[in-house]
Amino acid sequence: MKLLLIFAAAGCALAQTPDIDQIMSRVALNQAKSQDSRQDWVYSQKQVLRMVRGNGKLAREERREYLIVPKRRRIQKQLTKFEGKYQDGRKEGSYDKPGYQYKSLDIDGELLDDMSNDMTDNKDSRDGIDRSLFPLTYHQQLKYSFHLKATESYRGHEVYRVSFEPKPHEHADDEDDFLWKGEALIDAAEYQPVLVNTSMATKIPMAVKILLGTNIRGLGFSVSYRKFADGVWFPVSYGGEFDVRAVFFYKRKISVSMVNSDFRRADVTSNIAYAIEDK
Repeated sequence: MKLLLIFAAAGCALAQTPDIDQIMSRVALNQAKSQDSRQDWVYSQKQVLRMVRGNGKLAREERREYLIVPKRRRIQKQLTKFEGKYQDGRKEGSYDKPGYQYKSLDIDGELLDDMSNDMTDNKDSRDGIDRSLFPLTYHQQLKYSFHLKATESYRGHEVYRVSFEPKPHEHADDEDDFLWKGEALIDAAEYQPVLVNTSMATKIPMAVKILLGTNIRGLGFSVSYRKFADGVWFPVSYGGEFDVRAVFFYKRKISVSMVNSDFRRADVTSNIAYAIEDK
């Protein structure tokens, strides 16, 4: 009888762990639900963007602060503070607006502004983060294979450690859409992502390196999420660092970090929450 009870208990424990398809289906569903519930919240965002030359010296650094108002299909951002500085040889300078160029050929200024917009204010994303980098929504999951690696504890909560990689390409034209591999920690109780790390799944073709002199190394990103109310999860930190070499003479180590904080429910009578809409 005791032996039967032991086997029954073991069977129940195994039955409680869903398979990877069930996990990811619930994650996709909760991603959609969480996106809709974010419309009732506003928050602050701080960004630090930095470029370092090949010799290790700073080329440019920007610190930005925004007020974020989530909308139905995307976010609206209002720049509330900006500090920029650059270094050119022994010359140091400061500036107070994005995209500033201190000389006629200034690749850094435009590139850093483009990276901030592309990585934290993506037009097709509901939280500003390019959803293709972290393929957890339903449509992105269709492009990837997922594997349940383990069930473990993370910051006092049980999580599923899930790895992912692109599915084999069916069409050559789709190759640019299949770039990422990595791991995600999924909250086992709420089926929401807690931490996601990605890196490039493919290498830049040698022909591109030879013809254009372009190479990117160490390209990868990390994003962490936190729960603020029932069904309401937000990305609270996000960042990445990588090396770029282009057109044979341009070499930079680029890092981007973002921290979201001061989350609060939007009040229909609040002038702060809807300041962006009034403009």
